[in-house]
Amino acid sequence: MRIALAQLAASPDRTANLDRVTAAMQEAKQAGADLVAFPEVVLDRFFPVRPNDRAALALAEPIPGPVTDRIAALARELGIVTVFNLYEVDSAGRRFDSSPVFDADGRLLGVTRMLHITDYEGFHEQSYYHPGDLSGEAGLPVYDTRVGRIGVAICYDRHYPEVMRSLGVQGAELVVIPQAGTVGEWPEGMYEAEVRTAGFQNGYFTALCNRVGNEGALTFAGESFLADPEGRILARGGSLREDLVVCDVDLGQCAQSTARRLFFRHRRPDLYRHWLG
Repeated sequence: MRIALAQLAASPDRTANLDRVTAAMQEAKQAGADLVAFPEVVLDRFFPVRPNDRAALALAEPIPGPVTDRIAALARELGIVTVFNLYEVDSAGRRFDSSPVFDADGRLLGVTRMLHITDYEGFHEQSYYHPGDLSGEAGLPVYDTRVGRIGVAICYDRHYPEVMRSLGVQGAELVVIPQAGTVGEWPEGMYEAEVRTAGFQNGYFTALCNRVGNEGALTFAGESFLADPEGRILARGGSLREDLVVCDVDLGQCAQSTARRLFFRHRRPDLYRHWLG
C-alpha cells in the first residue's frame, strides 16, 4: 500500500484550511496513495498556546458534522482511507482532540480521542480538551480498513507505552500519529526515537504526521516520517515547510517482525497486571 502524510500549516482562515485539506487528499490520490493522514487540529491555528481562550471553544464541532461530512464524501469519491484530526464537541458539550477514521468507501469507522491531556508552556491543552474514555478494556480502537488494520495515537498519547502496546496487542499493522510538534520541544531526535522504538517493540509501521508553520510563540517543525516494524525510517518530510510525504509499505512485514516473531510470543501479561497501576 502507499501512504501519504499531508504535512500542512494552518492559516487564520478555517475555510481555506479545509480547502487545503481536500486539495491534499486529491494530491495524495493523484500520487497513488491508498491512505492519507493529517496533523493534529489542522483546521485551526494552535489555540492551546494560550490558556482559557473562550473564543476557541466555538471551534469545536460534532462528529459527524459539516467538516467530517465533507471529508467522508471526498474519501468515498477518491476511494482513499483517511485519518483526520479536529476539535470535537459531543452531545454533552465535552470537547476532545479527535481523529475520525474513514474507510475508502467514506464510512466513518470510528473516532479515536486523545486520552492524556498535557499542560505546560505553549501547550495548555487542559483548558480545551476532556480526556478521552474507552468503552472496553482492550485499549484504543484498531480499525479494519480496506488497506489494513490501522490504529491512531494522537500526539501526547505516543509518550505512553501502554497506548502503543495496546495497539500492537490488538494487531495494528500501522499506527498513525497526528502531531503538533515544535522546534526544540524535546531533546534532539527524541520524539522520533520513541516512535521508532514503539514500532520495533510492537511490530507495526508508524506514520507520524506533524504540522508546520510559524504561529507566533510556536514554530511547528514538520519532519513527518514513516518507519517500518524494525524501527527503520522509510521516508521523512521537509523541515519547516509544507510537504506531502509518500511512501510504499508492505503491511505483510508485520507478521515477520521481531516483535511478532519473538517479543509477543514471550510476553507474560499475567505478571504485568500486578505491576501496572
